[in-house]
Amino acid sequence: MTADEEILKADAPDVGALEQEGEIAADYVEGLLDIADLDGDIDMDVEGDRAVVSVIGIKGSDLVGPAGEVLEALQELTRLAVHRRTGERSRLMLDIGGYRERRRAELSKIGTAAADSVRKTGEPKALQPMTPFERKIVHDAVAAAGLRSESEGEEPRRFVVVLPA
Repeated sequence: MTADEEILKADAPDVGALEQEGEIAADYVEGLLDIADLDGDIDMDVEGDRAVVSVIGIKGSDLVGPAGEVLEALQELTRLAVHRRTGERSRLMLDIGGYRERRRAELSKIGTAAADSVRKTGEPKALQPMTPFERKIVHDAVAAAGLRSESEGEEPRRFVVVLPA
């Protein structure tokens, strides 16, 4: 194995460990649904370097909350449950009722529109405060549009600024 191959292998995510994280998280979320007497199916996947657990077929948005606040809290609780079992920090992503997928599409449009605006005006554009998940999607959309962006401010009021080329 060449040195480059060793580096790539070292950087590659441990799919087995991510699948284990997903299984632990799925069990935890299933327990929460049972306690709350809610019906929903659990889907588990690995995307890139993180486990993704989705609750599908659930009715209502109580588990998402306004602007995804309840979902964020449940995700953190689920990450803590995984950490408690594995001893490792988890980057697991939890989605409920497709909220994150819909939000990802909205944020990509916001990032692209902001990049278009900055390209036309030549002036930086600050966006509304966002979660780290949301900022990452906007940064990716801005980069795909050929511009750059930075995060500014302090949590929970941290926001993206789109900069001219």
